[in-house]
Amino acid sequence: MTATASVSRLGSEFDDFLYAPIGEDPNGMLLSVLSALARLDVDPWQEAAKLAQLPRKRAAQRLAGLIATLPETASAEPDPVTIAARLIALLPRQTRYGLPGSAPARSAVMKKSWVVALYAAILAAAMSTQWLFAGLQPQTPRAEAKAPSATDATPRIVPPSADQ
Repeated sequence: MTATASVSRLGSEFDDFLYAPIGEDPNGMLLSVLSALARLDVDPWQEAAKLAQLPRKRAAQRLAGLIATLPETASAEPDPVTIAARLIALLPRQTRYGLPGSAPARSAVMKKSWVVALYAAILAAAMSTQWLFAGLQPQTPRAEAKAPSATDATPRIVPPSADQ
């Protein structure tokens, strides 16, 4: 269950690394990084994410240690350090935001943030201009509005005069 949750969370950026061959197991089956880590009871996607965050040299040392604990593998490269160095090169490089990504993905993020910053600057300029021009408008005197009183609202009844 943990591996499934990790797959959906991390996506496929580690596929090249996880499905790369390490060598053959004693039965002649091709052993991938994914199957090797699973045999060691290590979550492959979490381990790939951890290795991708490390400097390449430290990541290669860590992976070489894991490979060395595997049962015998028949490989053209029997040295775990050599195998690990080849495999670590398949991990995605980290972006400045700490997420794995490629140059086009980083470019898209930068382009999007540049557009957002441009819109924010235009909005700020428009609001500043509106505020400035509102302050420059001549102040027209306003006629004082007289509030209606109770006597204004009721009609006056004038008593008939005796002259009539």
